[in-house]
Amino acid sequence: MHLAAHFPGVNATTVWADPRSRSQIDFSSFVHLARTAERGKFDFFFLAEGLRLREHNGRIHDLDVVGRPESLTVLSALAAVTERLGLAATVNATFNEPYELARRLATLDHLSEGRAAWNVVTSSDAFTGENFRRGGYLDRADRYTRAAEFVATARELWDSWTPDGDSRPFAHDGEQFTISGEFTVPRSPQGHPVVIQAGDSGEGREFAASAADIIFTRHGTLEAGRAFYADVKARLAAYGREPDDLKIMPGVTVVVGDTDAEAQEQAYEIRRQQVSPQNAILAAEQLWGRDLSAYDPDGPLPEVDPVVDSGLVKGRVLHGDPFAVVARWRAISEAKGLSLRQTVIETTTRQSFIGSPRTVAAELTAFVDERAADGFILVPHLTPGGLDDFVDRVVPLLQESGAFRSEYSGSTLRSHLGLAEPVWKG
Repeated sequence: MHLAAHFPGVNATTVWADPRSRSQIDFSSFVHLARTAERGKFDFFFLAEGLRLREHNGRIHDLDVVGRPESLTVLSALAAVTERLGLAATVNATFNEPYELARRLATLDHLSEGRAAWNVVTSSDAFTGENFRRGGYLDRADRYTRAAEFVATARELWDSWTPDGDSRPFAHDGEQFTISGEFTVPRSPQGHPVVIQAGDSGEGREFAASAADIIFTRHGTLEAGRAFYADVKARLAAYGREPDDLKIMPGVTVVVGDTDAEAQEQAYEIRRQQVSPQNAILAAEQLWGRDLSAYDPDGPLPEVDPVVDSGLVKGRVLHGDPFAVVARWRAISEAKGLSLRQTVIETTTRQSFIGSPRTVAAELTAFVDERAADGFILVPHLTPGGLDDFVDRVVPLLQESGAFRSEYSGSTLRSHLGLAEPVWKG
């Protein structure tokens, strides 16, 4: 299996109130998690992106992280303190340009001697676009059109240098970009940085099948994972690709205890920390699109209907139809006798893998064996020590069983992932 480490950031997973939690912007935090992942022989270290501080009811959301450094800068520094670990940056294809981003990624690939990766994300969000001169003009239907041409253009730039080190002029004339000139960075050690895509929509799956090396998903159950895996892998043939050309890696959380029972107790306490009374009201307001500050988080669910596109919460993505989600929450609350806060805990924060080291290792292995995933991107609940237990207690069992590498066999990220170097297209 393949394993990656996600640096905790702006999400409901991170427990900032834990006394062991440290800074999300201090370089030592990045170093700790990256070195832990490399000690565990992980494939890569993954940074998310946030281009604007989230707002709630017209104010900066004070339960969020308010600082998030630029990913490629952090990873360039980490290249100097790691040796084999892949370095993956999330960079938006909507608010960047191919020439400059291709140059920055190629530079990271050289600095790290072939360990760079780009997680391609898109945005049609005018709220985020307000931080950029052209604003959020991009129609949602066009975001993957731009992203696909962006990736193709970046690859043209990377291929404008031959494997022998000769530079050739480039010229691209498309619907999204018209550029020409000479690229300033020689062909990198991997040929191209690894491309990651995060998305679950039909458009996102098709984009991944056509252009990505890894797809980052959010399917945590075996059944959902198998369905997603089969669907995406079946799309590859249309682009002349083999099933192993695209690695499917869901983001997962893990709680490890001495026994399964102890791990369950720890998981319950973590969920309570993740969903404070304030966070429970926030989650409900995001879903209902209403000010619910008058409601008791330990009382029943609001009896009112949701308001669609109210603009109360900005910078967060709501998955699914709010009326359907509210109906599901109400059914769960009524069936189990849960308060609002308990319902939020039940529906939004369930850990993916909980148990003793041996239980967790067996369940991870089963996911891969049953074709629900090719590996996992671990999202710890603590910064920066949230991976320590997993690396110290679970990884040795995976290595012992032969499910995971004991040593790196190559030096580039492509070699870790079993991906061939791209054929040069001169």
